[in-house]
Amino acid sequence: MSDQAVLHVKGRVLIGPDDIRDELWIVGGRITYERPQGARDTRTVNGWALPGLVDAHCHVGLGPSGPAADDTAEKQALTDREAGTLLIRDAGSPSDTRWIDDRADLPKIIRAGRHIARTRRYIRGFAHEIEPDDLVAYVAQEARRGDGWVKLVGDWLNRETGDLGACWPRDAVEAAIAEAHRLGARVTAHCFAEDSLRDLVEAGIDCVEHATGLTEDTIPLFAERGVAIVPTLVNIATFPQLAAGGEAKFPQWSAHMRRLHERRYDTVRAAYDAGVPVYVGTDAGGTLAHGLVAGEVAELVTAGIPPVEALSATAWGARAWLGRPGLDEGAPADLVVYEGDPRADVRVLAAPRRVVLNGKVVG
Repeated sequence: MSDQAVLHVKGRVLIGPDDIRDELWIVGGRITYERPQGARDTRTVNGWALPGLVDAHCHVGLGPSGPAADDTAEKQALTDREAGTLLIRDAGSPSDTRWIDDRADLPKIIRAGRHIARTRRYIRGFAHEIEPDDLVAYVAQEARRGDGWVKLVGDWLNRETGDLGACWPRDAVEAAIAEAHRLGARVTAHCFAEDSLRDLVEAGIDCVEHATGLTEDTIPLFAERGVAIVPTLVNIATFPQLAAGGEAKFPQWSAHMRRLHERRYDTVRAAYDAGVPVYVGTDAGGTLAHGLVAGEVAELVTAGIPPVEALSATAWGARAWLGRPGLDEGAPADLVVYEGDPRADVRVLAAPRRVVLNGKVVG
């Protein structure tokens, strides 16, 4: 121990919402609650410590037209890190970002492979665009490429009807989800509208992104099956602008997007009240800025989720859901230190005092 530098985090360490310690130490990049003896160098950081925040819907390596260059992906990851996001579930990217795993100074990423969409039913350049007969094969491919997740595009604008519509027939998603589960991967899906949700949940899906189309008919089904949602409210805030841009050509779609936006907070609160698991995700990447995790937590609170539960949705609860440790004895030292108690006011998250990744102060 005598030749190892030690970081001492002192103040209030939030191992859980009600499990609080006065201090921890970081030795060799890992957390310990036992005071190390004989360390040659000790640095102290004071404040309120949380596990590194989770953005459970983020796209590193995705630009407005598709794959982004590595230097752009690096800037995206650094922006997330400076906001305190140290664990990302990358919910679909056409870029190979495995090189990030070799960078101890960048957030850890759990990948879902590349989006899988129906032909001409998603943003050009983002996804594999295929037909239902090929869905199982592509799900198997992306399950092997990812880190335990696969991402489907469950609905999108149907140019024939002029409105949002489900992308896949029921039998196709049943077979695809079964194949993902056989390979040990969980499945999530982009869904804005109402009509794809029942088929996806009854087919065994694990999570739904956005979930703006939840209704009093489908919310109980999500709760019964334990299907999580990641509302991405900072992205849903852009719906009026999107609707205005498409109103001349697709007025029915435009009106639908506005309705989904208008009831977004009621939808999220109703899901939470019913017991549906809710997690924080920003949908950063493509055209949306990175580093918005604090804003998304604040949006969940605005929707009516209690502050401590909204905090858990990016901290303790989110890490447990993704199978990654928090501030546990021996865990990698990924944590964020704040001036005040984030349980009392989640706006504290917007101003990290220190960011510690793999035991190093990086911000």
